[in-house]
Amino acid sequence: MIRLDIIADFACPWCYLGKALLDRALESRPDHPFRVEWHPYELNPEMPKEGMDRHLYLSAKFGDLDGILRAHRPLVEIAEKAGVALNLPGIARTPNSFDAHRLAHWAALEGRQSPVVAAIYRAMWRDGRDIGHPGTLADIAAEAGMDRTLTERLLASDADAEAIRARIDHARARGVNSVPTYIVADRHVLMGAQQPDLWTQVIDEIRGGPAAAAGEPDAD
Repeated sequence: MIRLDIIADFACPWCYLGKALLDRALESRPDHPFRVEWHPYELNPEMPKEGMDRHLYLSAKFGDLDGILRAHRPLVEIAEKAGVALNLPGIARTPNSFDAHRLAHWAALEGRQSPVVAAIYRAMWRDGRDIGHPGTLADIAAEAGMDRTLTERLLASDADAEAIRARIDHARARGVNSVPTYIVADRHVLMGAQQPDLWTQVIDEIRGGPAAAAGEPDAD
């Protein structure tokens, strides 16, 4: 197996889209060599713990409605073309994602990181839920088979907060200043949401030849 480290922020729509596109490639290559590991990042480390009203946040960042629409247009177009559910109007708050990263860390310790990460992204970007709220995170944990009571207790504490901050600082020290960032085998770096055909090409090269040579269909 080859480690695929993904540095991402749950509050980043491009990270959500990048995950969806990567998932398409992995589904088309079920014998892929990757062992996926998710790592935390904060695009807005100064975000209040309770988050911000989504409209106020976007207005401060992009200006008026036209500016917001222009900023989101490439994201929306790629999501629509790829058939990825993206419910931007349904998001009422921009969350502080720090506790969501803590939950993903605890899920990894239980061998449940992949389903929990997927559920956190769906909760925000498809369902419009506040992933900065401890109740939402406890629900996600319980739905993934984690202990809800323990999760609530951990979220109410500072458990592993320093470890998460250290991992985020480590990513920045390595030069990561935008997400998603993908690191293949601790050597090759890809930045930004990548189309499935790029990932299938990478997988096929790692496996020793193009899919066509093995009679497999190309992924889209």
